[in-house]
Amino acid sequence: MLTNAFRYIGVNDHDIDLFEGQYDVPSGMSYNSWVIFDEKVCVLDTVDRAFADEYIRNLEAALDGREPDYLVVSHVEPDHASSVQAFLDRWPKVTLIGNAKTFQLLDNYFMLEGTEKLVVKEGDTLPLGAHTLRFVMAPMVHWPEVMLSYEETEKVLFSADAFGQFGALDMMPEWDDDEARRYYLNIVGKYGTQVQAVLKKAAALSIAAILPLHGPVLEGDGIAYAIEKYSLWASYAPESEGVFIAYASLHGNTAAAAERLADILDQRGCPDVVLGDLARVDSAEALACAFRYGKIVLCASTYNAGLMPFMEDFLHHLKAKNWQKRTVGLVENGSWAPMAGKVMRELLSGLKEINILEPAVTLKGAPKTTDIPALEALADTLMKD
Repeated sequence: MLTNAFRYIGVNDHDIDLFEGQYDVPSGMSYNSWVIFDEKVCVLDTVDRAFADEYIRNLEAALDGREPDYLVVSHVEPDHASSVQAFLDRWPKVTLIGNAKTFQLLDNYFMLEGTEKLVVKEGDTLPLGAHTLRFVMAPMVHWPEVMLSYEETEKVLFSADAFGQFGALDMMPEWDDDEARRYYLNIVGKYGTQVQAVLKKAAALSIAAILPLHGPVLEGDGIAYAIEKYSLWASYAPESEGVFIAYASLHGNTAAAAERLADILDQRGCPDVVLGDLARVDSAEALACAFRYGKIVLCASTYNAGLMPFMEDFLHHLKAKNWQKRTVGLVENGSWAPMAGKVMRELLSGLKEINILEPAVTLKGAPKTTDIPALEALADTLMKD
């Protein structure tokens, strides 16, 4: 358990509908910030500027008349650092702590002339009294300036965006696999190699608690569990047995084929079959499913001699997140000149270790009895591989 030396001063955001302008967050979002009280008072991170007033009030109440000595900027992204100016306006004598890249990026947002700055690098320490912070660089998890802070006395890791999740703390006070997975794969997922490097650094630390910038504190068995999940996700290996069927349908016929394929897979004993209508499902959830399962079927209608936009957008998202090491089946539809399969192959061509099953299933219009054998053959291949 955290001692009274650590105080939470973060906020919950229930007004937000899209995190980073694109990810659905029906349970809101938390922006976490902490204070360490010792001979010196050290604040770790601020919050989104929309909550600057609430944040300043929280900090003033926690300080109870004391003055902060340091403000550590773990990550410059605006959901964490856009209240830095409000902090400096209230406590102008504070020393800002970051690495060289931190201050390069902060200059994009604030005019910091006259502000006391302390530039730290890998392994540097900051004595506070009975507590000492050690700084751990975590570049590209998920911005280049990101750094973690490890408090050596109580073995607390302030983990920046690592080990976070979607959801406000008063709605999701515990680690949630689905929201943590969706958060990781969409926010950090591209940078698996960099995450693995940070996990190696973390393995050398004795950790009693992890305090991320979003989501709940991790303690006890939750630490090993979260690290295990991150190790798996960062390796790009499939997490679950099953098939994800993602479809983009123009008039419902491709959707009908996707649903029939799902029924066939169920009849053959597939351990898990998940259908995703790309026009309606949360895009972050669809991407998380594509990473979760080792096998995926892409079903799309031809549109303007190309590909349905929802499918095209989905594949661009997969490519941007470094999706790899998967088995893919293709189902295309086109009333007179099916082209969806060709375009999907082209979009998949630059990805690593993607095994496209042959042959693709080609439909012309509504799925007919004569199309069922091809869908059954695809299901049989998916069950074998």
